[in-house]
Amino acid sequence: MTSSQLDLLVSPGWLAEHLLDPDLVVLDASWYLPAMNRSGAAEYAQAHIPGAVFFDIDANSDHSTPLPHMLPSEAQFAEALGRLGIRSDMHAVVYDGAGLFSAARVWWMLRIFGMAKVSLLDGGLPAWKVAGLPTQSGPVSRPPAVFVAQLERTAVADVETVQAALAAGTHQVLDARSLDRFHGLAPEPRAGLRGGHIPGSRSLPMTDLLSNGRLKDPAALAQAFSAAGVDAGKPIITSCGSGVSAAVITLAQVRLGRDPGKLYDGSWTEWGGRADLPVETA
Repeated sequence: MTSSQLDLLVSPGWLAEHLLDPDLVVLDASWYLPAMNRSGAAEYAQAHIPGAVFFDIDANSDHSTPLPHMLPSEAQFAEALGRLGIRSDMHAVVYDGAGLFSAARVWWMLRIFGMAKVSLLDGGLPAWKVAGLPTQSGPVSRPPAVFVAQLERTAVADVETVQAALAAGTHQVLDARSLDRFHGLAPEPRAGLRGGHIPGSRSLPMTDLLSNGRLKDPAALAQAFSAAGVDAGKPIITSCGSGVSAAVITLAQVRLGRDPGKLYDGSWTEWGGRADLPVETA
């Protein structure tokens, strides 16, 4: 999974100029934690970038597992994207209502399912509105399309992969949750989860990589990784609460021109919910 730094982030002005390009599609990927009391779907219905389709992270997931929004199958993903009118050879621009949060997860999903050209709107919908650009309400319907999904399985880590990587010392596991959650000092947003972190993992809160809803510049990103004790030359596995904010670390890696590594899809919801797995709080 590679990406050009030139098109990884696009500005509101650039997107406004290219909205009508025939091979460009805009996705509203807004999703929020339950405690945030916000609905991505409801906010999209009220106001979104003209022509944008809504990508529902929860709906487009594997419903055979109790874990939240795990990756769907190739067939499920292809059907969902085709229904939204998205071809795998298009240029997708993804955004969310927080600035940069859930959009990183959908950016990651699109890329690992085979879409080569995926960008993020720098600053998301808030930046679009600050720029004085128009929004529209209501659903957007695009003609059905064919999306060819080919999952890059090496980009995804399961619990066994994480255990083996830590035992062998081949990867660094980076946790995007807040430092208080990492140390078990703050309650988890999902009931039934223990506090703490995966033994041997490092804390790299998503918030350390962002500034005012935007990804920090490369120098500041490199400093954040260094401050977290990350070895730039060693592969990583990203983790978080449920596999959403972990993608912000993945995005930062790509922005720095580094290997994006793997994302632990089950993340803390799986690890912290299993009594047979060890937990650390120190």
